[in-house]
Amino acid sequence: MLDLLASSPLLTIAVVIALGTLLGAVPFGPVKFGAAGALFVGLAVGALDPRLGEGLGLAQTLGLALFVYTVGLAAGTGFFRDLRAQLPLMASSVVVLALLAVALVVAGPLVGLAPDLSAGTFAGALTSTPALAAAADAAGNEEPAVGYALSYPVGVVLTIVVVALVLARGWRGRRDPDPVAGVGLIDVSAEIDHPVRLIDVPGFSSVRFSYLSREGTTRVVEAEEELRVGDRVVVVGPRQAVEDAVAHLGRRVDEHLAHDRSVVSFRRFLVSDQAVAGRTVGELDIPGRFAGVITRVRRGDLDLLASEDLVLQLGDRVRVVVPNDQLRAVGALFGDSERKVSEIDALSLGGGLALGLALGLITLPLPGGVSFALGSAAGPLVVGMVLGRLERTGPIVWGLPNAANLTIRQLGLLLFLGATGLASGQAFAAQAFTAQGLRVVLTGAAVVVLAAVLFILAARLVGASAPRTAGALAGLVGQPAILAYASERVVDERVESGYAALFALGMIVKIVLVQVIVGA
Repeated sequence: MLDLLASSPLLTIAVVIALGTLLGAVPFGPVKFGAAGALFVGLAVGALDPRLGEGLGLAQTLGLALFVYTVGLAAGTGFFRDLRAQLPLMASSVVVLALLAVALVVAGPLVGLAPDLSAGTFAGALTSTPALAAAADAAGNEEPAVGYALSYPVGVVLTIVVVALVLARGWRGRRDPDPVAGVGLIDVSAEIDHPVRLIDVPGFSSVRFSYLSREGTTRVVEAEEELRVGDRVVVVGPRQAVEDAVAHLGRRVDEHLAHDRSVVSFRRFLVSDQAVAGRTVGELDIPGRFAGVITRVRRGDLDLLASEDLVLQLGDRVRVVVPNDQLRAVGALFGDSERKVSEIDALSLGGGLALGLALGLITLPLPGGVSFALGSAAGPLVVGMVLGRLERTGPIVWGLPNAANLTIRQLGLLLFLGATGLASGQAFAAQAFTAQGLRVVLTGAAVVVLAAVLFILAARLVGASAPRTAGALAGLVGQPAILAYASERVVDERVESGYAALFALGMIVKIVLVQVIVGA
C-alpha cells in the first residue's frame, strides 16, 4: 500500500484530503478542526514513509497561492476601506511579535533550546514557512526545521481553540464599524402624514425607497420625490434605519404595496455580464434608463442594501423594482445567466495569480547580508487585495463569482495543508517523542498562548471587534486553516479584512525576527 502511495503523489494527497475532511468534521469539545484535519492526517501519513513527502513542492505552492489570492480578492475592498481603522491593530502586531522574540532569546537557553532551534520553534508556532527559510539560511543547519515541524501543529491547534473562544465571546469593537454581513434587511409600506422630500428623511442614505402609490396609481419612486399627504411608499433597509424613516414619514400600514404587481414588479437578476461587473449601482442609472430602482443585492449569504456606491460583482443577485414592461430589458442588462456566471474567466484568474507570484519573486536585501521576498504566500495575497479593490481594469474583471471564489479557496487550502503535512511528517515523527521534542512542543505552546493573550489584549485596547480580532490573529499566526475555521463559524467580512491586514505584515516581521533569534 505504501509503495502504491509513494508511486502516485496525487493519489496520496487525495487520500489525505479525504481522511482529513472526516477528521475535521469530528467535534473535539466545542472545536472542529475543519480543513486543518488535512494537515494532521498528512503528518500521520507522512511519518509512515519518507517517500510520501517527496515531490510535493508544486502542489503545496499552488494550493497556498490559490488560497491567499482568492482571500485577497474577497478582502481587498474591506481592507482598503478600513485601513486607517486597522493601523493600530497592525502596529500592535509588530509589538507583540517583537516581545515574543525577546522572550525566546531570554527563555530559550533556560529550557535547553539552542538559538537555531528556538528560531525554528518561533517560525513553527507562528506557522511561517518564509520565516523558517530565513532561519535555516541564517543558521546553516537543519535545527530550525526540526523546531518548525514540532511546533507547527501546536500553533495550528492552539490558535484554533483561541479563535473559537474569541468568537464565542463576540464582543463589539467601539472603534470597529458594524459589519455588512448579518445585518438583515426588511421592507415595509408607510403612509405619509405631512409633506416631505425624500432626501430630507433622516438616514436617507441608509435606506432605499421603491414603490410609490398616489391617488390610486402605483409607480417607482424618484430619488428627489416630494411626497404628499396620503402617499404611500415602500422603505427598504436595516430594521432600525427603516423604523426611523417610517417614524419621520408618518405611519406604517399593513397593506404592502409590493404585493400588487399589476403595474410595477420586482425580481432578482443574476449579474453574469462582465460589462456590469465592477460598476457601481449609481453608474448603471436604473432610474434614468428603466424608470426602476435597485433595492438590495444578494452576495453569497449576505443581503446588501443597494447604495449608490456599491460595486456589483459577478454572481450577485440584484433585486430591481421596475415597471413590468421593462423586466426583459433589465434582464438583458445584467445577463441573468447561470451558465455564464459559472464559467471562470481564466484570463483574469491566471493573470492575477501570475502577477502575485511574480511579485513574490522580487528579492530585497536586508541588513546582515540576507534577503527578503514576499514569496508565493504574501505576493498573491497583496496583488489579490489590490485587484479586489480595483474590481476591473478596462474590459478585465478581476473579481470572481462568490461561489467560484469559495470553491477555489477551499481546494487550494486543502492542497496546501495536505502537502504540508506529508512533507513535515518525518521530521515531526523523528523528534516528537524525545525529551528535546517535548521541550520544543511546550515552548511552541507557550509562544502561541503568549502571542494570543498579548494580541487579544491589544485588540481590545484599540477597540477591535471579536470577528476582526479572530481574523487578525489568524493573520498574525499566518495560518490559512485558522482563517477557514473562523470563516466557518461566523459570517462577517471583518474576519477576512483582519487576516489580510496582518498576514503580509506579520510574515515580514517574523522573517526579520528569526534572524535576530539565530544571532542572539
